[in-house]
Amino acid sequence: MLNFSMLEFFNPTMRKWLGVALAVIVADHLSKFWVSSTLDFQQAVPVLPFFSLVLVHNTGAAFSFLAHAGGWQRWFFIAVGIIATLIITRLLQRHAHQPRLAFALALLLGGALGNVIDRLRFDAVVDFLDFHLAGYHWPAFNVADSAITVGVALMLLHQFRFGKESP
Repeated sequence: MLNFSMLEFFNPTMRKWLGVALAVIVADHLSKFWVSSTLDFQQAVPVLPFFSLVLVHNTGAAFSFLAHAGGWQRWFFIAVGIIATLIITRLLQRHAHQPRLAFALALLLGGALGNVIDRLRFDAVVDFLDFHLAGYHWPAFNVADSAITVGVALMLLHQFRFGKESP
């Protein structure tokens, strides 16, 4: 049940974690703005032998899952992102005093909202980080995707390390 107490929600600890989420959103959108104003669509700029910047728009999810589904997926992924935001916010509220877990949740929250904002504004997510090596090519991603990945990894590490005796 999503039962938010406003006094508990805006306590100093919770504000700190919401600040982390906001920092992810700001970094995500500043980087997307810079890339969108610097590169043409699908233009690739080599930075290192294994890394390029490339401006692409992903209408799907990870690895362009459902990218060519006809348009309905936009609203589906927005709904999933909003539901995830509500769940993550509630979890963050419950675990705000557990720094490792709260940091992971804040990264997830910022990443999820960063990509939802893109879907609402552009009907797609702006991706630009392009890694490739020895003929293998990883799909382009962005700062929000990176925050989500790091957040999930930290949550898994936390769970494996502390399990049910979570501090």
